[in-house]
Amino acid sequence: MGIRRALVVLVAAALLGGCAGTDGTDDSSGGDAVAPSSSPSASPSSFPENLPTPTPSGQPPAGASTEVSGTVVEGVESGCRLIDQYLLLPGPGISRDDLRIGATLTVRGRVERGMMTTCQQGTPFVVTEIVSR
Repeated sequence: MGIRRALVVLVAAALLGGCAGTDGTDDSSGGDAVAPSSSPSASPSSFPENLPTPTPSGQPPAGASTEVSGTVVEGVESGCRLIDQYLLLPGPGISRDDLRIGATLTVRGRVERGMMTTCQQGTPFVVTEIVSR
């Protein structure tokens, strides 16, 4: 039991000794300790408010009405339908049957980047109107 206690004390001393001097307060060379310099930090009030949300190039801003055209393809998850990189989500008055796999459509709607879906691909696009079939 004495060896076990000695081993615990030795390990604890090694761990604590490894931490010494990392915060600038321990100077084993015998000189004066030097506190780490601190740089001025920006206060929260120095940042502009209401910054615009950046959008990936080539995509409309979130919430803006836009049109997407192409052939509806099946996503990697069951029930998911896409045109290009847009995940088609039926809005009011639109059914999933209207967005059938293989159909060539032009749809109107809005991008909803923050919307959570069960599909693992595509930018959520809420379809509000089917323009042409």
